[in-house]
Amino acid sequence: MMPAAFRKTAPAALGLLGTLLLAASLAALPGGQTAKASKKMAPAHADFLSQVSYIISKQERKIFRELPESGRDDFIAEFWKRRDPDPETEFNEYRAEYEDRVAKARILFHGEGRPGWQTDRGRIFILFGPPSERQTYPMEVSGYCREVWYYGAFPVIFVDDHCSGYYVLQALNLEHLQELNIAQGHFQKTFSPEKRLFDYEISMQKIGVENGVYRGRVFVDVPYDSIWFSFKGGRLETGFDVRLVMSDQSGTTVWEAQGSFPLTLEEKDLTQNRSRRFRMEFPVVIDKDLDRLKDKKLRMDVAVKCTTEGEELKKAAAFQLKF
Repeated sequence: MMPAAFRKTAPAALGLLGTLLLAASLAALPGGQTAKASKKMAPAHADFLSQVSYIISKQERKIFRELPESGRDDFIAEFWKRRDPDPETEFNEYRAEYEDRVAKARILFHGEGRPGWQTDRGRIFILFGPPSERQTYPMEVSGYCREVWYYGAFPVIFVDDHCSGYYVLQALNLEHLQELNIAQGHFQKTFSPEKRLFDYEISMQKIGVENGVYRGRVFVDVPYDSIWFSFKGGRLETGFDVRLVMSDQSGTTVWEAQGSFPLTLEEKDLTQNRSRRFRMEFPVVIDKDLDRLKDKKLRMDVAVKCTTEGEELKKAAAFQLKF
């Protein structure tokens, strides 16, 4: 388990910034591929992608890279909005805390031939926050330069073999590495959940009942302003795979359907549709047990997968068959 002292004294803000796999950080700094892919971007967009490399998800990174230049500012605004712990206020505590730590790391750890926030010490400072205690050991004591940061009783160790100012994060042993991974799991559990990249609403419309057959429609509506697109061949592309199952109170399936809905737009079309919804429609035909189902509560289970993000969002709704 994580040391109790670490659990008691870890800064409260850790929950906002703990999305980096610490074990992976022992091997290399993040952002190598990011920097290469960012060369074709405007400087401001490349800087954004580089500086959020510790907290951006793989899917978000992929989406940002594929967006046209004109769509990246909107992405950045939505990126921070999704992480705002209190979206009802204008002040975004998450963004302010993260950007403040990046700025401080830039100043504190600037002597390694790269921006301070890209160093191992800068990365840990950003993700963990300032240590509760910091100890430094010059070469004459240990034969190499070393810093130990304590978060409670938990040490994070940086070693500079030649005292050149280049510090590397180092695990004491496998047990210590395991503790780092456990700490990562703790951060993930206390991290403020992001809002999903897309959302949808479910509704049902009755058409009529004739000769013992109920006919209607189910609509799944996705707001355009919550959709992230891939940019291919000068067009915006995505799609949705949808599954629907209607069941009665015993769990017996009454009706089910599924379908795939590709969506392709020109940039100007997206601008015009921002306040609208992308509607996916399914015809409903029920020709059995209508007397038993009449006015009874039915459950609609819906699963929608966005092909751009690869994420499946499941919901359930209650309906009644009104005759």
